[in-house]
Amino acid sequence: MSKIESVKEGFNVPSGLSLAGGIIIVLGGIASWIWHTAFFSQMSWMMGGPWFNAMIAGTSIIGIVSGALVILGALMMSFRPHESHMWGVMVLVFSLLSFFGMGGFLVGAILGIIGGSIALTKR
Repeated sequence: MSKIESVKEGFNVPSGLSLAGGIIIVLGGIASWIWHTAFFSQMSWMMGGPWFNAMIAGTSIIGIVSGALVILGALMMSFRPHESHMWGVMVLVFSLLSFFGMGGFLVGAILGIIGGSIALTKR
């Protein structure tokens, strides 16, 4: 079997949905970070002080990191289709975790959950 035949699947529905979800989750985390820095950092004393800033920064970081790991899982699903169940679990877990970081406007997390679930049920 040649190397080309062993990677015959490429991007399919689960990896495509997961990749789109991961990109949206990362963009949501970045947007949350920018929105907070641009508008609310000046008014943090009215919203609970430095703890509020730390909480928003933490949720933004959770969104960015979980989105990056969803993207990694989606890419690995397409490059290593024989391990798609393992990468589907990773995509599913970090898509669920991204809800703590805004979930990529919720659309990204839902796409990741659907992509990870399809990868788990696929034979």
